[in-house]
Amino acid sequence: IRQLLPHETAEINPRDGLRLGVQDGWLVRITSRRGQVTAHARLTDRSPEGVVFLSFHFPDQVWTNVLTNDACDPITETQEYKACAVRIEPAEATEEQ
Repeated sequence: IRQLLPHETAEINPRDGLRLGVQDGWLVRITSRRGQVTAHARLTDRSPEGVVFLSFHFPDQVWTNVLTNDACDPITETQEYKACAVRIEPAEATEEQ
């Protein structure tokens, strides 16, 4: 996967990118009430408006689960790592881009 995609990207709908002042390739800060991560923005229509997608394939770069809820389903005992509310903003100019 690293040959196709060398680093984690945050897939953001282009209309959201425009509204948030984020351009393709920029480093963005993604914050939930549980934590924050930074990743490069990838503006794409693959993500619906109002949704951001991060993978779990780059734990050495971005630990996506720091954003999500640690609750688990009482029957399957599966972690609830799939969805949470976040805020997205351009990362500080002093951070590496």
